Amino acid sequence: NPGLGTLLVGSDPASLKYVAGKHRDCEEVGINSIRCDLPEDASEDEILAALQKLNNDPLCTGFIVQLPLPKGIDAQKVISSIDPAKDCDGMHPYNLGELVTHISGNITTPLPCTPRGILALLDEYGIELSGKEVCVLGRGITVGRTIGLLLTRRGVDATVTLCHTHTRNVQEIMRRSDVIIAAMGCAGFVKPEDIKPGVVLVDVGVSRVFDEEAGRYRVKGDVDSACREVAGAYSPNPGGVGPMTRAMLLANVVDMAERAANCK
Repeated sequence: NPGLGTLLVGSDPASLKYVAGKHRDCEEVGINSIRCDLPEDASEDEILAALQKLNNDPLCTGFIVQLPLPKGIDAQKVISSIDPAKDCDGMHPYNLGELVTHISGNITTPLPCTPRGILALLDEYGIELSGKEVCVLGRGITVGRTIGLLLTRRGVDATVTLCHTHTRNVQEIMRRSDVIIAAMGCAGFVKPEDIKPGVVLVDVGVSRVFDEEAGRYRVKGDVDSACREVAGAYSPNPGGVGPMTRAMLLANVVDMAERAANCK
């Protein structure tokens, strides 16, 4: 049976919310869930020990380490200590290496959830990517770098321009692009004047912006909402790719459970 584990360190409100949502998703679809919460002052050794328990737990077929980790903890060391066969997020160096080296054919290791969700969303709406100009804004490993690898695989065949904070003439690149995937974390960066009519916009950027009228912080995406008047298709944030990311996490858990069963 599939089983999703989560390892949370500290009490960051956003992280608590995300982890609780993952366990609700598991309950809704009938997947077992194992939750491991550690205090903010947990040492790196304590975190690694908890991680090893999940690695060894036969009821846990895949798990995630909720990021960010507290200051002073080597996140890369922690991620690298996950059993690659249980790496639900697809962020272990081995699994990323499989993605890099497999230009075509089936990939049997876990794929990063958000990029996998983006491709599933575009496919569901019949958006053709072959030969299209795709602008990816942001070079983080969670989305920017990994979505580029998936988009350029044989069978997808998009032409990708990866932009970042030092990219020159980024507005010109956006204006000629057929698809823009925004993952910068810069609220409202993409403006209507930066895009061409009919462009496909996928917003996965996350920024917390203080709303003076409401007196609290709100999550804002990278794409100005006015762009919907110009775009041919628009997936906003929040509310667009986020649910797809959660669905792909569960899909990874099920895939890994099936692989583990076939290896017995």
